[in-house]
Amino acid sequence: MSTNKRRIAVLGSRSVGKSSLIIQYCQNEFVESYYPTIESTFAKTVNFKNAEYDCEIIDTAGQDEFSILNSKHAIGIHGYVLVYSVSSRNSFEMIQVVYDKIINFCGVTDIPCVIVGSKVDLEKSRQVKPEEGQKLATDNATAWVETSAKSNINVAKVFELCLSEIEKRTPNNQAEPPASRCVIM
Repeated sequence: MSTNKRRIAVLGSRSVGKSSLIIQYCQNEFVESYYPTIESTFAKTVNFKNAEYDCEIIDTAGQDEFSILNSKHAIGIHGYVLVYSVSSRNSFEMIQVVYDKIINFCGVTDIPCVIVGSKVDLEKSRQVKPEEGQKLATDNATAWVETSAKSNINVAKVFELCLSEIEKRTPNNQAEPPASRCVIM
């Protein structure tokens, strides 16, 4: 069984739960405390559709509308996980901004991407309805799921959906994303 390497970048506003999601997925634990992430990379080997994938998951620092999308968040990345918190309208509105930045940066019309509504355990403080998340995903032709890293709801599904989105767009199991897609201005 051959191993496929996949690099997945996790992007989104500050404190939406990007690190918690990744740590829950890779280490099966929920980290309650919040330390702003500088940037770290996690590795996990995943069996998906009878193939083995070595996933490198890049936990990025929180984005806001003024942060410049770094070239390392576009070059050599196979798929994207864009996270918002269901309890933060602002973080939800940032998703389209970040998505558009990636599209513009890579000069493509669509990207393998999963939009994730995190923190569904905070139902009482919900500001974003599931239908809104679903519509945003439909409008951008991406996958969508709601999760809770704290309750471990749909955490693995995020990365399975991302692998599925990558595979849909990868002709004949190409190992590398096409190099010609990203242009640095």
